Amino acid sequence: MAEKTLPFTKEQLEEFIKEYGTPFHIYIEKDIRENVRKLKSAFSWAPEFKEHFAVKATPNPYILKILREEGLGADCSSLTELILAEKAGIKKEDIILSSNDTPGEEFQKAKELGAIINLDDISHIDFLERVAGFPDLISFRYNPGPLRAGGNDIIGKPQEAKYGLTKEQIFEAYRIMKNKGARRFGIHTMVISNELDPEYFIETANMMFDLIGEIYEKLDIRIEYLNLGGGIGIPYRPEEEPVDLDYVGEGIRRSYEEKIVANGLDPVKIAMESGRMITGPYGYLVTKVLHKKEIYKNYVGLDACMANLMRPALYGAYHHITVPGKEDWPLDHIYDVTGSLCENNDKFAIDRPLPRIDIGDIIVIHDAGAHGHAMGFNYNGKLRSAELLLKPDGQAAIIRRAETLEDYFATLDFSKL
Repeated sequence: MAEKTLPFTKEQLEEFIKEYGTPFHIYIEKDIRENVRKLKSAFSWAPEFKEHFAVKATPNPYILKILREEGLGADCSSLTELILAEKAGIKKEDIILSSNDTPGEEFQKAKELGAIINLDDISHIDFLERVAGFPDLISFRYNPGPLRAGGNDIIGKPQEAKYGLTKEQIFEAYRIMKNKGARRFGIHTMVISNELDPEYFIETANMMFDLIGEIYEKLDIRIEYLNLGGGIGIPYRPEEEPVDLDYVGEGIRRSYEEKIVANGLDPVKIAMESGRMITGPYGYLVTKVLHKKEIYKNYVGLDACMANLMRPALYGAYHHITVPGKEDWPLDHIYDVTGSLCENNDKFAIDRPLPRIDIGDIIVIHDAGAHGHAMGFNYNGKLRSAELLLKPDGQAAIIRRAETLEDYFATLDFSKL
């Protein structure tokens, strides 16, 4: 069982709150670095391994700089994310642009940076050639459709997802690029999100190694770069276990030996684009109780809302809640934990057993280090909260200030009313 404990004390939180107010997100530098090293260790067998951190998970340049120092690259899905990677010092083919329905300016920026460009559709070949030209390393996203079982609400079943090329299109796309003079090729897939079954990732590698063999056999094209996507889940619930990275790494190694090395297709650079697994468990949303309401149910109202963490409202996702100072109290009260938006789904928890909660209590919501602050929005005029980084010495540094009313109104010109 993955025990849900806090990496800071109540006293530390009170100091942070005194300086920065609530709500805020806080990330744990030491834990993030150690987690990255575990992933890299699990794939140390590979001829070359690169984790392109999914910038969309935690798009903060200070986090990206830490990850760059640990040897990670960036998986980008937009112009903004490409610029964030650039600002963090991530360079050239350590960056991959893997977007969909892509504007020309995004392709142009990726080409300027020397990034890998991963095309989402066969029709994008002509579009990319026209607006930016081809990069040194061209890749295509494979969607196996009904050939691959699985999928979930986040990414969809493969045959219902908007992403990628069919198997027939994949062969045609590489044939076109070979005829256009391309010499370096990659391939990519991502067919699952937040998955805890380690076998799924090994099976996906098997599928892709087989496809690399077919591409070589039919087109005489050697794939030098394989991006297996992300999708490694985290144990949001205390009863869940994290994915055994060593088991996944070893399973993929065996498959690589059997399908790539044995067929003379090595070396193939193995890449991933995990986001959630890298930072998710090591970020927390810290908030305070503003109100309590007792009608048909018992409600706890926070100074945070789904604008700070929308996963529970969007997916019905579970996020563990700790009340600092009351960790040992009995969980003998049942609450809906809510925010203040004018939407009834603005709830962090429904019918959650918790200790008795009082107005003014600090509430810490776990596993908010990915797709938390990043998915924030301004509905009801809510302002995005600050982001803090807990340094190894126990001090907190602000890495994004909270929005102000001036920020919110900056795009409006009231003088023309």
